[in-house]
Amino acid sequence: MKHSILTAACLFLIVNCAVSQQAKLAKPSPAQYNWHEQDRLMFIHFGMATWQGLEYDNGTFNLKRINPSMLNTDDWCRVAKSWGAKEIILVAKHVGGFCWWPTKTTEYCVRNIPWKNGKGDLLRDMSESCKKFGINMGVYCYPGDVAWGAGIGSGGRTSDPSKQTAYNEIYRTQMTELLSQYGEMTEVWFDGSCIINVNDILEKYAGKAAIFQGPMSSIRWPGTESGILFYPAWNTLKRSDLESGTATQYNDDPDGDAWAPLEADVPLYNHNWFWAPDNEKKRRSLDELMDIYYRSAGYGGVMLLNSTPDTTGVMPEGDVKRYAELGKEIERRFGQAVASVKDKKGKVVEINFAKPQEVNHTILMEDYREGHRIREYIIEGLVKNKWELLAKGSSVGRKKIDPFTTVKVTGIRLTVTKNVEEPLIRSFEAYNVANFSYKPPMYETSEWKVCGSWDTKTFADGKKEMTIDLSPYILKPGQYEIAFTFSVNVTGMKVDRAEIVFENDGTMQEYIKRKDDSNTFYINRTSQVASGSSSVLKVQMSSDNKVFQNKGEIKIRERPGN
Repeated sequence: MKHSILTAACLFLIVNCAVSQQAKLAKPSPAQYNWHEQDRLMFIHFGMATWQGLEYDNGTFNLKRINPSMLNTDDWCRVAKSWGAKEIILVAKHVGGFCWWPTKTTEYCVRNIPWKNGKGDLLRDMSESCKKFGINMGVYCYPGDVAWGAGIGSGGRTSDPSKQTAYNEIYRTQMTELLSQYGEMTEVWFDGSCIINVNDILEKYAGKAAIFQGPMSSIRWPGTESGILFYPAWNTLKRSDLESGTATQYNDDPDGDAWAPLEADVPLYNHNWFWAPDNEKKRRSLDELMDIYYRSAGYGGVMLLNSTPDTTGVMPEGDVKRYAELGKEIERRFGQAVASVKDKKGKVVEINFAKPQEVNHTILMEDYREGHRIREYIIEGLVKNKWELLAKGSSVGRKKIDPFTTVKVTGIRLTVTKNVEEPLIRSFEAYNVANFSYKPPMYETSEWKVCGSWDTKTFADGKKEMTIDLSPYILKPGQYEIAFTFSVNVTGMKVDRAEIVFENDGTMQEYIKRKDDSNTFYINRTSQVASGSSSVLKVQMSSDNKVFQNKGEIKIRERPGN
């Protein structure tokens, strides 16, 4: 009897231990899963900057000149459908503060332009078109507003603290209008973060939406606007990092306790988000867009490709053609697998062919509803009765596309070589893409550049304040690494505080983070860099070494992949 009780107790412990271990795997919420399944999304940047030929609206443009008479949101949806985008995110308000819906919060809105005799509502039109075409809708509403002194990188913080409470109410009203009047949103974009508490509004009106950045974020910016993810790309990270509101792919942690997938945003024009005649010359090639697709959606994330209508409200003919080419090429390559298996469990999945078959791609998907179980894998082909390595990887998540040199095989095999819990294979597919020549992805690297120097001889009472102009080095959005190096390897200097200021305005300090306890910092530049843009670093330094004087250089580089 005692033996039976002990056996039962042991089984209970074993079962509960397994359940406990399994529970440690972070998993997506239904909203995150539904968002992630879309694979491809389309951004629409359209605003005062379009008429100004700039990347930012300064809030002073003459509204009487705004009349996009040929605008038809049905046409925008047709473009999205042409390349397989399942969601459109409309920029409803950019940093200049112009609102494309008839808000009651400002006169700087669609109500006061000639378009539709002041009766227009772009959000309404977009919502109705999306429903008509079966496309999900997301909304971008910049947390700041230059009219309130809350400029680029402010997250909505006003330069005059006495205006903060009033602006908070303005922004909360705008978010309530957007999320309560235009149907269900699949995504809400904050661009950088948001210091204004809108949590209750999101919970009430956007409970089924993915939130991009901010304290309630459930999806992440990679840290670059190249559209390219780093590999491996894990959907998990520490909850404390996620709740900062500014977490990026650099916070990836396969064993993290929070789920937040990566959205790889990229402009069609390299590198402009708003239309201008000259920007059309920067249109990305089909080959470049396909490379981006492989390294965004094909790395387990979601591809967010921008579009930008011209001043008539029409997407340029060349852009429309390029989107259609992209959709056709993705379908040509991956519309029909030569073989596939679905819904398998275990570490090994094998596909056999009756006769030799040429293959040059596989697509592996795991059931990520149960978390990142696959941690490493290899793919082999049976060539003349011998298994040869074709590809290998680590993170899978929703989807991992593996291209390789065309080979004739009689079988193809997936082997999971490292896993947490039993691997759940959603699908494993083999493809033979015609006219395909495999080229390994080129991973961008960047060299350190000296942007300043320091010397403890100039310290007064062991302290020093410095201002470093980083504008010549921060030339596009992305993540940057700045390091205070030592000429001699002795202790004696510490950067006590570092502050980043964009556009000579108040900037959220979440945009700069210290690396561990070192004198190295990571800077997030989330906003576009235009002519005259400013990025300034202010630091406070100290030294308590009375014996050795020290000096060194200040170096900066783009973090790889920007």
